[in-house]
Amino acid sequence: MRSVRRVKEPAPRPKVLKRVTMRYLRRTIRPEQVRELSLLFLIIVVVIFFGAQIEGYYSGRTFNRIATSVAIVAVVAVGQTLVVLTRNIDLSVGSIVGFTAYFVGTQLGVWGDLPPLLTILLAVGLGGAMGLVNGVIIAYGRVPAIITTLGTLAIYRTILVSYSGARTVTTASLPAWLVELPRQTLFSLGALEIRHMVGLAIVVVILFQLVLNFLPFGRRLYAIGSNPEAARMAGLPVSRIILSAYALCGALAGLAGFMFLARFGNITVVAAQGLELQVVAAVVVGGVNIFGGSGTAFGALLGAVLIDTLEQSLIRWLQISEFWRDAVLGLLILLAVASDAVLLNRLRRLWARWETYGH
Repeated sequence: MRSVRRVKEPAPRPKVLKRVTMRYLRRTIRPEQVRELSLLFLIIVVVIFFGAQIEGYYSGRTFNRIATSVAIVAVVAVGQTLVVLTRNIDLSVGSIVGFTAYFVGTQLGVWGDLPPLLTILLAVGLGGAMGLVNGVIIAYGRVPAIITTLGTLAIYRTILVSYSGARTVTTASLPAWLVELPRQTLFSLGALEIRHMVGLAIVVVILFQLVLNFLPFGRRLYAIGSNPEAARMAGLPVSRIILSAYALCGALAGLAGFMFLARFGNITVVAAQGLELQVVAAVVVGGVNIFGGSGTAFGALLGAVLIDTLEQSLIRWLQISEFWRDAVLGLLILLAVASDAVLLNRLRRLWARWETYGH
């Protein structure tokens, strides 16, 4: 029998390996994920820095305080993400949260036997109606979003002042189940307690991340933000989708208003004032392009974690004045928008060139 000689296969060339590696990276990592990974790194750096500066920083109490605050901001930030994806913005979310918290607290004081589910639906419905007003003016009235929501920010707050009659919602007037809600724990990890409000925020983030990734509504938000005119020419109901985004943003702000009421109990006419700055900071720092068309709910969550970790830590860090906290948030917004306009845009062009030419 004739022996068969085995031919030794040549070793892969370095250029081939490089091409295969780059093709794999293009398919698995997107420019937005680079921002999210950098945010995770920044959060770790911030925690390590303040842990070295503040005594007792690494404790369950610190985690619970930050996590509860993050939960409220994250829920509103997810709604803001839906709006920003369409090249719009909602600056009235702080007033919606404050009005919803006060109105629901007042109703609970009058009708103390309202069941929890009905209370939540009341908050979500009221917030959705206020968001719907924004959406109608912007989507069908063609008034610029920043002008509309600046106006409704003031109008909703004025209505709250008029409605309140200088009265305060107090914890004593609220039902026991609501007062105890912020302290109720889903499960514990050692000294860390994952509470119901944190769990609710995580559910909201996961739900809307799935909506953005897999449902036609989510893909249409990206399409409108990327090119509104092209979306109209393609037959998408642009005005209706923008209206829906504002209604959902208002509904999530209403849900956050319920969470705000549960966390603080004592609600005045200045409740959640300035929250819109935190939310916008969380969204843009989280990688949602302020010019529309890109971003994720998970990125907004990471932005909320970074913003609230900084804010809560700066409160306890005695080396810095409280007047500088808003300046830090403003600086973060400027850096996030600048990096998105420069670094991420370059990454997106590089990714597009790789996908087109394969190199």
